[in-house]
Amino acid sequence: MKTANGESVLGRVVRIFEVFGSEVTALGVSELARRADLHVATASRLVERLVGYGWLQRDEDRKVRIGVRLWELAARASPTLPLRETAMPFMEDLHAVVGHHTQLGVLEGDEVLFLERLSSRKAVINLTRIAGRLPLHASSSGQVLLAFAPAELQQRILDGPLRAYTPATPTDPKKLRTRLAAIRRDGYALCPGYIDEAATGIAVPVRAPDGEVVAALGVVVPNDANARMQVPALRAAALGISRSLIR
Repeated sequence: MKTANGESVLGRVVRIFEVFGSEVTALGVSELARRADLHVATASRLVERLVGYGWLQRDEDRKVRIGVRLWELAARASPTLPLRETAMPFMEDLHAVVGHHTQLGVLEGDEVLFLERLSSRKAVINLTRIAGRLPLHASSSGQVLLAFAPAELQQRILDGPLRAYTPATPTDPKKLRTRLAAIRRDGYALCPGYIDEAATGIAVPVRAPDGEVVAALGVVVPNDANARMQVPALRAAALGISRSLIR
């Protein structure tokens, strides 16, 4: 079914859902309508229907957020669930060794999407969130996935723009291309201060039975001389995940 301007109702519903994110979890209808570029009456009508299905829910202050029913459906049917379940025991062991952040990311479009993150109260700063995304060029998990990605995707990312989070973030296409070659050669990405100057991201590839890189296993640790020492533990955990995927 399409509206008077030719846009489908489904398209409008998608716009409502895409307003929400890690930084925007609850909104009033007026603000939701503004961000989704919808008339307030239209947004209000669609919100009421979605609340009825449990896909959205209202707080006591009438603000709208993603409903538990939608989360349930997404979690139960997610194509990433087998990978996450296979990786979790190895991630838990790795986290016990590292003591900071341990995370699992996959390639999604032109970004890295994080499926899981284990952390601790005293861990170094980390911008990663479960179901959060980061640019491929700036994060260790992203660089691993980009290094083994098809040539056309690599070129698209290298053509930019390449956002700088800190002075250390790689923004020169030629230097980034050289770095990707080094990651393929060495089998890991070490990114000191690329996202935050106090943290170092380190990641290694996780491979499917046919050798294809299907994920990146990473840690985020303090930006100091000891960071590289985490590489052997990362490799061992990634190998364990890869071998379990074969079974």
